[in-house]
This record gives sequence, C-alpha cells and structure tokens, in this order.
Amino acid sequence: MFHAFDSHPADRPPQRAQWMALLARAPMALLEPALCAHARKTPRWLRAPETGLMMVQGRAGGTGERFNLGEVTVTRCALRLAEPLQHEAPVGVAYVLGRSHRHAQLAATADALLQDPAQHAVLDASLLAPVRAHLARERMARRARAQASKVEFFTVARESGSAGEDEEEGA
Repeated sequence: MFHAFDSHPADRPPQRAQWMALLARAPMALLEPALCAHARKTPRWLRAPETGLMMVQGRAGGTGERFNLGEVTVTRCALRLAEPLQHEAPVGVAYVLGRSHRHAQLAATADALLQDPAQHAVLDASLLAPVRAHLARERMARRARAQASKVEFFTVARESGSAGEDEEEGA
C-alpha cells in the first residue's frame, strides 16, 4: 500500500520529510564532517545499502497527465544506531539518487540522529543549515545560467492596409 508523501502520521512529524529530502540532496563534503563521529560506529542494519531502479514519472507542461519518463538509479538503506537489545532507538532511513552506499548510510545516520530531541538542534545548526545554504546557492546559480541563455521572442504587427489602399486615400 502506498502512503501519500504529505500525510503525516502522529509518529512521523512533517519536518522529517523535509530533512530527509535535504539529506538525500546533500553533498558528501557536508555530510562526512558533520557525521564523522557517529559514522564510525557500526550501525545495526535493518536493510543494508542496496542499489536499484525506480520509475520516474513526469507531466506534460507540469500539469498534464502523468507518463513514465524513465528509470533512475536509487540507493536505499535503513539502520538503527543503538545496541542490538535496545528496540526504542530511532530508525534512520534514506533514499538517495545514484549508487553511493556511503551517502545512503550517512543520510540514514543523520535521519536517526535528528529524531533524537537532544541532538536535533545541534545537527540542525551544523548539518541542515549548511545544506540548505548550499542548495540555495546551487539553485541561484542554475537560475542565473538559465537566465543568461534566455531568448525573448517578439512579433511586429504589420499594418492592416496594403500599399494600393494608401494611394487611393491620398488621391
């Protein structure tokens, strides 16, 4: 059964979807330093990193009927950072584009840590804020490149009369 991405059960706050989206797009250069202490610990894998294909759908004009656009490579994993006997520890989950098992592991580690209220504020400042800033800079650079190649089309309206009509009016 599929659940809507924007439905928020009581056990999953709406913020989690936002930080999971940020972690999936975060560059490794920002993930590694922020999580190096936690990433050294061996996680308890619920689902080891695995790579597969996912169908991507598009819409004509952004609003039309859906159609299958193609397949993309996705790596996913699920882990628990606690000891094997501790079942209350949060589960970290990650889906990232590409084949990077390390990126999926770091994103899942961050997801698990961000669910802990004691570590959420620290990781929000040290990891999520820099990722947000980096993605905003990338978005602005992409817009600037697109704006530089923008072509404006315009048309010149012809006069409604022909040359013969102008001569008749003057006579």
